[in-house]
Amino acid sequence: MFQKDEILKTLRNSMSSEHTSYKSTKKYLATLPTGGKQVIQGPGENAGVIDLGEGWALVFRIESHNHPTFINPYKGAGSGVGGILRDIFTLGARPIALLDMLYFGTNSHSKELLWKTVKGIGDYGNCVGVPTIGGLTKFDKTYNNNCLVNVFAAGLVRKENLVFGRAETPGSDLIYVGARTGKDGIGGAEMASGNLEKLDESYVQDADPFLEKLLLEACCELAEEGLVEGMQDMGAAGLLCSTSETVLRGRKRIKGNLGVKIHLNKVPLKSNNMSPTDILLSESQERMMIIGKRKYKQKILDIFQKWDLEAHVIGKITNDDKY
Repeated sequence: MFQKDEILKTLRNSMSSEHTSYKSTKKYLATLPTGGKQVIQGPGENAGVIDLGEGWALVFRIESHNHPTFINPYKGAGSGVGGILRDIFTLGARPIALLDMLYFGTNSHSKELLWKTVKGIGDYGNCVGVPTIGGLTKFDKTYNNNCLVNVFAAGLVRKENLVFGRAETPGSDLIYVGARTGKDGIGGAEMASGNLEKLDESYVQDADPFLEKLLLEACCELAEEGLVEGMQDMGAAGLLCSTSETVLRGRKRIKGNLGVKIHLNKVPLKSNNMSPTDILLSESQERMMIIGKRKYKQKILDIFQKWDLEAHVIGKITNDDKY
């Protein structure tokens, strides 16, 4: 039996965490230059977009995976690469390069962390086929008790194939695709926003770069065919964050009362022993939320089947102002 107040408190804590909402850093990020005649997309999306001319655009993003890497350097660094690659191809762009900025301590533990981190980054990128073309590494005792692992990714896309992470049309399908939802990573957004008081590996997600490669190819094909209204990867705070973000962006764009209806019993699970809160907040990797144009539902599902990906329609966009 689940108490409504307890569920809402858990969901609220995750969505208001620093990692998900940037509540304490927004004011600093807002001071950075984000405009210009070549800027197609500034803050507010999964990645920035710059007009390169001749019909091409550059999509890019930077983010960190510090706490997970300190807890489990191989898995933490690898899943960080996977997450930022999804931020690129969720806009319809094909990732072409990675950069890594690594800051580690000077003690013996930090040296061990470094080599496992480098292997995690390299193995994931190599499996997906996206090279790490540069970066920097620095050492200071400041980082003995927590490393900083920042990763940058860039991709190319034809401007007419850009897809944004928003829903705009009542009746559009919510299509879940990729890995099944499990208990790995639940609470990860809150963990990444707090102090490293305990090193609990259950917060670190399991990564599958070969599945990521299939997702990449399928999502780029959807963008090229113009079959989708929006795409969003399921990262921090999982299904809850990805669905609410797409609806909120759509509401801002069309000034409407969009909502979303999700059938949690249609979400594919790794284990039957999962509560509704677990399903909403799981951070299992290699998952995407597709806002599908209704008339193309079967075409979208056929493309996912072609790439040997599990996909399910789990809900729809509504016009009732409710989640």
